[in-house]
Amino acid sequence: MPRLNNRLPSYRLHKASGQAIVTLNGRDIYLGPHNTEESRDRYKLVIQEWLASHRRLPPTGPTGSRARMPIDITINEIFLPYWDHVQKYYQKNGKPTREVGNIKAALTPILKTYGKYPAKDFGPLCLKAYRDQLVKEGFTRRVINKKIPRVKQFFKWAVGNELIPPQIHQALLAVTGLKKGRTSAPESKPVKPVPTDLIETTLKHVNRFVAAMIRLQLYTGMRPAEVTIMRPSDIDRSENIWTYRPFTHKTEHHGKERLIFLGPRAQRVLIPFLNVGLDDFLFSPQKVKQEMYDQRKANATTKRYTPYRRKRKPMKQPGDRYTTASYEKSIHRGTDKAFPPPKGLDKEQVKVWQKRYRWAPNRLRHNAATFLRKEFGLDAARVILGHSSPTVTEVYAELDYEKAAQIMAQVG
Repeated sequence: MPRLNNRLPSYRLHKASGQAIVTLNGRDIYLGPHNTEESRDRYKLVIQEWLASHRRLPPTGPTGSRARMPIDITINEIFLPYWDHVQKYYQKNGKPTREVGNIKAALTPILKTYGKYPAKDFGPLCLKAYRDQLVKEGFTRRVINKKIPRVKQFFKWAVGNELIPPQIHQALLAVTGLKKGRTSAPESKPVKPVPTDLIETTLKHVNRFVAAMIRLQLYTGMRPAEVTIMRPSDIDRSENIWTYRPFTHKTEHHGKERLIFLGPRAQRVLIPFLNVGLDDFLFSPQKVKQEMYDQRKANATTKRYTPYRRKRKPMKQPGDRYTTASYEKSIHRGTDKAFPPPKGLDKEQVKVWQKRYRWAPNRLRHNAATFLRKEFGLDAARVILGHSSPTVTEVYAELDYEKAAQIMAQVG
């Protein structure tokens, strides 16, 4: 992947003329008499305009230093400033979001195949060829339909920064997404709720922190990222029904508030974990490790003798809170203990066995959505889950075919 050079072109003396000069994109820009305040001010203005144009010389400007739009600019040359924009724009709480990785995955094949060619030569047929290649590689229709808009967004950004003419992006808009039943790309398997007996068995083989998070998701329908960051300071306990406002959440960049209601069952789960500082996380791997150590020490029957040795610092210390990844990994460890593979299986067979029983915490949201929709209707489920559109709730909630069958038994 191409890298961006962060060094700025220098302010220097042009000996033949005695003027100050700076070279941008291979073009010498004269700034006036060398070592004067006016020439240094002009240098700063030229550099500001150049950086604002992502290290290119746009067509117009007050300094007269800009050049015409390059017609042979390559896709690689556009990607350099675009990648810098992506890393700065797609951040939350000082960390890159998953969209950074998604954009990189979508554009990497484009850069490998077309990166050295002029961007003006990348048209609808090139985008279709890229889409067809994704189909051949076995990507699902849903994944492909998410990658294509990210490629279009790349060219749209280039148009907005005057790096390419608008006709290039307009032509790419003619390439539509893959339609169900009209393509050989496989369909994604629908995400199902976790079977109740599988959840109950797993709960017996995870620590109390992970078990509490599982139960809270079932009772409230909150996201894994919301349950892992719970703190006492974010929970209002002044009313009978507590309210939890995560300090960060998925849709905050849209200006939306996330409010999670905690009823009696959720409150009973939380109470044993609230004896921490206001800004401490309720569910902490550090506390898990300390409790394990205390338990082993309490169960020891003899004093353990350890010869003096220089203690080696562990490569990785437990964090002060669970991440979505460590939360899911803890659940997988629990399912592996609850359903150990039979003896005599090879590595591949063990993986197939484990995949049969492992489940991700986000599926618990489907459990909650299905129950809420069945008991209280789609609108109630939408509000509790924090969805703006009922269409999104439909994805999470299993249709109540039993109720439909009962109705048709009476009227059909």
